[in-house]
Amino acid sequence: MTTSKARGPGDGVVKTIVIKIGGSTLGEGDSTIPDIVELWNQGARPIVVHGGGKVISDWVVKQGIQPEFVRGLRRTDRSTLDVAVAVLAGLVNSQIVAEFQAAGASAIGISGVSGGLLQAEILEEELGYVGRIVKAKAAPVEAILDSGSIPVIAPTALHLYPSESGEDRILNVNADTSAGHIAKAVRADQLVFQTDVEGVLDARRRLIPRMTRGQASDLVSGGIAVGGMIPKIEACADAVTVVGSGHIIDGRIAGALLACVRGEDIGTRIV
Repeated sequence: MTTSKARGPGDGVVKTIVIKIGGSTLGEGDSTIPDIVELWNQGARPIVVHGGGKVISDWVVKQGIQPEFVRGLRRTDRSTLDVAVAVLAGLVNSQIVAEFQAAGASAIGISGVSGGLLQAEILEEELGYVGRIVKAKAAPVEAILDSGSIPVIAPTALHLYPSESGEDRILNVNADTSAGHIAKAVRADQLVFQTDVEGVLDARRRLIPRMTRGQASDLVSGGIAVGGMIPKIEACADAVTVVGSGHIIDGRIAGALLACVRGEDIGTRIV
């Protein structure tokens, strides 16, 4: 299959756009779903990758398991993995697909396991069933795009080296990193991370509207970028070696995604 492009909004240019969304940017008054549907209606090819960390934590607690994190990454034992897969590929994915359908768009939910879309190895033994993505396949996503639908992808991956028992065939992987790998695999025109802050901030908490891959690396190594912003910056910086541009924007602002796709100055652009 080919990654044939579709017409983008207002500029006559065909765009394939990978959009990472998370629970923190999907709330009352949020325009993410309508914005993506508008892009789809205008002929763009949006690909949605979603997180769900807070929902996982809530359900883990309901199961009597105390969430644990190591350097910002969820420690994932067997029980936690079962909950994570059920919540991400089941509950959250289905809810987002249902929202798209209710908004008049055709959407198909899959996970990184589907068609071997994302393949990974164990990141660190200390973290348990947490994967480092080593390969992404474009074909499962392209098949959905070519059918005229919006792919909605949950961040799980196939384990490349499972044990003989097979209990570790599925790994939990970071959603931001997943979005970056998928964007590279389909050679997207844009990779957009929707978050709950203005964009990438400097040491004085001022927005950085544009930065290079080198500057992005310095922000991370210098400890200025912290927490959940780190995988977003790293994914953008890695992806722009193939993808047209990478953006980190405030998804709480109505119309932010449309403005970003139109080329307006919003959030941070990494080139």
